[in-house]
Amino acid sequence: MKRIELMVNTAKPVTLEKFLTGEKGVSRRLLTRLKRRFGGITRNGETIRSIDEVRQGDIIVLSLADDSFLEPNGRLNVPIAFENDSLVVFDKPNGMPVHPSIRHQGDTLGNYFAYLYPELTFRSVNRLDRDTSGLCVIAKDALAAKLLQGSCKKVYYAAVYGTIPESGTIDAPIARERESIILRCVREDGQRAVTHYKRLQCNGRYSLAEIDLETGRTHQIRVHFAHIGAPLAGDDLYGGLRDDINRQALHCGRITFDDPMTGESITVSSEIPEDIRLLFTQEEK
Repeated sequence: MKRIELMVNTAKPVTLEKFLTGEKGVSRRLLTRLKRRFGGITRNGETIRSIDEVRQGDIIVLSLADDSFLEPNGRLNVPIAFENDSLVVFDKPNGMPVHPSIRHQGDTLGNYFAYLYPELTFRSVNRLDRDTSGLCVIAKDALAAKLLQGSCKKVYYAAVYGTIPESGTIDAPIARERESIILRCVREDGQRAVTHYKRLQCNGRYSLAEIDLETGRTHQIRVHFAHIGAPLAGDDLYGGLRDDINRQALHCGRITFDDPMTGESITVSSEIPEDIRLLFTQEEK
């Protein structure tokens, strides 16, 4: 059971439902599930109904069920790039989260996996941000997950602002931005982070970079390219603009791993999506 604590900080009393769905972005699907579970939602330690009012200073606790069971969703459709008895590699579209969260219940890669393989537990080997597209490896059993963890070599493609050098390495430590649970930044006291890249294409406004990560820090590619003054197109979290694309222009386009059963080296590839390719059909603005 996972517990999430939320503090009410509203000027006027509001219903619990309005606070959760309006202020905190809880999906109505999740709210319904929580309401059906005894003790699913409490206020200051006591059970509360969705129609009850909450006030500033109240502590709301959501008790979420174990994510080992995911609600199947066959309305989703994610291409399979590779599959064998040990694993499946999905070609995830941008806009789809890998795991359910407080804001996303039922619309994730995990929910689609649960539809395709109702008897299996969802075990993602690599995790992509919601708006990052590309290859995502899911192990079909615990042993495969253990053998694959940390052994997958990934190659990313990103459209970044400006003209970057033909090749380079960004070696800059990354830390959590103070006072934020999401943002990361380059800071001396951060964890070592190394990004290798080469430029594949350039049209004056954008460069297309092929990226090889030596380390795997949260938001590493996005933070590193922003750090050198070339933020990803569409990445408004780290200084990019959404003039030409409405998400960070980042795609996991190649992944290599050893098959857990045979030890054979397997490489799976995915084409760069159209919304990124279109950035290089326009002239410099």
